[in-house]
Formats: sequence, structure tokens, C-alpha cells
Amino acid sequence: MTELPPLNTDTIWAILNEQIEDDLVNQLVWYYLGYRYDESTQTWNNSQVSEDWKQDYPEPPDFIAHRPPTMKLTRSIPQANKQLLKEKLGFKGYKIGEFTPTQARRATMANWLLSYMQLNNY
Repeated sequence: MTELPPLNTDTIWAILNEQIEDDLVNQLVWYYLGYRYDESTQTWNNSQVSEDWKQDYPEPPDFIAHRPPTMKLTRSIPQANKQLLKEKLGFKGYKIGEFTPTQARRATMANWLLSYMQLNNY
């Protein structure tokens, strides 16, 4: 895996502004969900992943390409943190009719990571 950028608001903005490649955005979420890639065995270790995620996704899902794992990610954000992109970063969202499913999924991933930061005092 590629070296991950630091988990901070600059990285969240880079996700929203599509300045970070899709694969790297996936890797960031995988890491904070607890997935670890073992280079020596070339397999995923999910021992740090919650049972809820591990049951549905024993290997990390592609959040950019597939809607169901992104929906699960959305549901896992505590209600109090659902609007963090707007409340903490002032993110106004994408223009209706001009945003793509990929941008919507990136926003979900960015909000989940921002919620993770809030919950873990980053």
C-alpha cells in the first residue's frame, strides 16, 4: 500500500476537491476501519475491523466503485456527526445536477473520516 496522508482537515479538503486519487481515499478509510495489508502474505488482515464490518466485508470494499459499502459507511456515522463537513469545514456541497456518484461517495468518505477524527480527538 501507498503511504497514507495524515488524517487532518487538509486531507479531508483534498478528498473533497479530488486532489487525492480514488485508490488512496479508499485506503485511508480502510486503514481507519482497521483493515491492514500484510505484504509478506499478500492478504488482508481484518483482526482490527469491527465484527459488523468484518461480517459484510472480510476484505476492504471499494467505496468509490460500489454503493452498498458507502451506504453502510453513511449509516455508521453517528447522527450528531452527519453534518460535520458543513459545520466544521464550511463545505457547501456540490451543485445539484453537476456532481457525480464518485463525488457523492467521496463526500461520504470525507464525512466518515471527519467523524472518526471527532470521535478520536484528532
